[in-house]
Amino acid sequence: MSNPSKSPTRIDICICTYRRPHLAQTLRSLCALDLPDGSVVSVVVADNDTQPSARELVGTVSPDLPFRLRYIHCPASNISLARNACLDAAEGDFLAFVDDDSTVSPQWLAGLVETARDTGADAVLGPVRAIYPPSAPAWMRRGDFHSTEPVWVDGEIRTGYSGNVLLRRASPHVEGRCFDPALGRTGGEDTEYFSQLHRSGGRIAYARDAVVDEPVIAGRACFSWLAKRRFRSGQTHGRLLAQSHLRLTQAGLAAAKAAFSFCAALVFVAIPDRRNRQVLRGVMHVGVVGGLLGLREIRLYGDEPAREQTHAA
Repeated sequence: MSNPSKSPTRIDICICTYRRPHLAQTLRSLCALDLPDGSVVSVVVADNDTQPSARELVGTVSPDLPFRLRYIHCPASNISLARNACLDAAEGDFLAFVDDDSTVSPQWLAGLVETARDTGADAVLGPVRAIYPPSAPAWMRRGDFHSTEPVWVDGEIRTGYSGNVLLRRASPHVEGRCFDPALGRTGGEDTEYFSQLHRSGGRIAYARDAVVDEPVIAGRACFSWLAKRRFRSGQTHGRLLAQSHLRLTQAGLAAAKAAFSFCAALVFVAIPDRRNRQVLRGVMHVGVVGGLLGLREIRLYGDEPAREQTHAA
């Protein structure tokens, strides 16, 4: 039985958006949430377009939601600034990020909060499950190249992602920490954020049942998009490694890993999903070399094709 004298747990669900009509489905999926016991939920939408293009959509959907909804216009086409605007606007005990092209499962928020309560973690990640269109290549669907789960190293999670995460706002490892605006158009801002959170002593946990679904649009259901993404991910990792004094050693190691991965791809040349996984791994390690050597990071945000930019309720 809940204690009526106990203060409710306040939770802010934050969504950064940039010209995505799927935002309406993301918001409506929140209506089916099984809320954590003793919680009060509100929603923050940060519109990252130079014009307030999401305002009308948010106004249309807002009356359907059982939560308070706040709209923020952050006109910079810089995802880091939008995420930081959410951090500034959040008022709750916990802050949850979900992407504007995802839909949440009913148990999503309760799973994140329960794990945070049970573990005392500063951040809790959930899985992002890719939903592939029928037109996606068979190798891509079989290998599930777009889904996201945390990487464990020696029994712990050392970095994270912002597509499905809960932050404990009062944590000394969260409070005052921001996403780097310099990475707001290249990507990698979330990798850096959670890597630094971990390095400062913060703990990252995983809620396996806190699932969000993310459709794979046509422009991303191709090898070239995956390769671009992996290369940029490698650049981010390389830039973080470059903070040490072993830059050339790390570059040599990454180059060796890239060569090994490309050779392994030849072994699996007749098995497309395994071959492509090895090639993409090699591309990532090439990106690590680039990051270690200071190669300028490629831009991923703020340049979506026009067909993906028009809002529709």
